Amino acid sequence: MAKQVHIRVDDEVYAALAGYSADKGQSMQNCISSAIKQMLVKAKEVPSHTKEQYTFIDLFAGIGGMHIAYTSADARCVYANEWNKYSQQTYYANFGMQPDDDITKVVAEDIPDHDILVAGFPCQPFSIAGVSKKQSLGRATGFEDKTQGTLFFDVCRILKVKRPKAFMLENVKNLCSHDKGRTFKVIQESLAELNYKVFFQILDGKTYVPQHRERIVIVGFDMERYGDDINFDFDLEQRDTQPIMRDILETNVSDKYTLSDKLWSYLQNYAAKHKAAGNGFGYGIAPLDGISRTISARYYKDGSEILIAQDGKNPRRLTPRECARLQGFPDSFKIPVSDTQAYKQFGNSVVVPLMAEVAKLVVDKLEELDEIIVMAKKEGLVG
Repeated sequence: MAKQVHIRVDDEVYAALAGYSADKGQSMQNCISSAIKQMLVKAKEVPSHTKEQYTFIDLFAGIGGMHIAYTSADARCVYANEWNKYSQQTYYANFGMQPDDDITKVVAEDIPDHDILVAGFPCQPFSIAGVSKKQSLGRATGFEDKTQGTLFFDVCRILKVKRPKAFMLENVKNLCSHDKGRTFKVIQESLAELNYKVFFQILDGKTYVPQHRERIVIVGFDMERYGDDINFDFDLEQRDTQPIMRDILETNVSDKYTLSDKLWSYLQNYAAKHKAAGNGFGYGIAPLDGISRTISARYYKDGSEILIAQDGKNPRRLTPRECARLQGFPDSFKIPVSDTQAYKQFGNSVVVPLMAEVAKLVVDKLEELDEIIVMAKKEGLVG
């Protein structure tokens, strides 16, 4: 429950706050609340480790799956950005860091310096028409022409200004085939034009959690700093055992998660109708000794893609805690929002242990590349 605090400010401060509030499109109350949260975070900051620690920024941060991943690789988050207020609430509850909002209004120069840019950017349509027209006129095009108007452009402009040592981007598997492959081609060309050596691979989270969840991960390293002789492999740790659904289920689950007779009847009829038409649409009963379908942000609607069978009654949907486990979040992860918001948040998130493995590979590669530069300087091979 929110508490109220009344404060007095000078006219000059009030005018400045009113202007800032108008620019942000937020109430003064929300602006002051965010400022206080940031102040409390800075007050709790501890000195960095004796060993130099890599820093990262968390863009399109969601509820912080990537934050956990990179923190586990001993990196330190210096900035987060997430526009959704409920996701901001969950992020702050778990990390004590208030994410900035609306990346399109953030001045790149104002973002703290960092070693690694991390972003799970949304996939939006890329305008190819304008690029084609310029090419037909013999005029050069750059990444700004290709990506302007998309949120990927904001990733590019921050990379251009801040020039981190590396980046890691995550998106849906279909990014590769979107618009017959043209979208992904634009992304690759844009990152290459910024002088980053790019590597990518489609990875499935099912080795780490009992869920079939394929995502593309794009990693890049700064060629202006390290040259173009860079190799990187998504050489993930092999696991002997496969997690299964039974591993993530809670023992005592409230009846509120059991489907009503009306909803269960609707889902069965819907599935039967599409099966008769030769389509594969319908609900999915997750095998307890197997893996589930991919959970999505729409899970809050009816839970139909991942249902749990129950003896003597209708199937049930997963609880928010089970959704968290399905994505590999630790049980210590706080869920301060409603079930509806929690379902949306975990459905939009990443498989945390999978991303942690990639984060470790990125950090290890940076340590290797930086060590090469240090040795070269000692031997007088570079300035």
